[in-house]
Amino acid sequence: MFYVIVLFIVAGLAEIGGGYMIWSWLRDSKPFYWGIGGGIVLALYGLIAAFQPIPSFGRVYAAYGGVFIVLSVLWGWGIDKKTPDFYDFIGAGICVIGVMVMLFAPRQ
Repeated sequence: MFYVIVLFIVAGLAEIGGGYMIWSWLRDSKPFYWGIGGGIVLALYGLIAAFQPIPSFGRVYAAYGGVFIVLSVLWGWGIDKKTPDFYDFIGAGICVIGVMVMLFAPRQ
């Protein structure tokens, strides 16, 4: 289980970080190599996510969506200095519960 969680976090940071680099290049006038680096980091995200031991692509990506939401809120708080409000925390908590249900519910 620890391996699964670590892969979700590392993949999430790669996707958010790569997207942030491209966003910064196009919207904040960062040098072009920010965009290229962001594309490379986004490609690495795809590789990292593929190492999940969960056999269902759809389940991995659906669960990853919840992890992505939580990491995005934390990224905005830590990097963009935008403090989440009460509803951001409630929404992120609901997402975590959804991820736990999708990944760890007993199945036949």
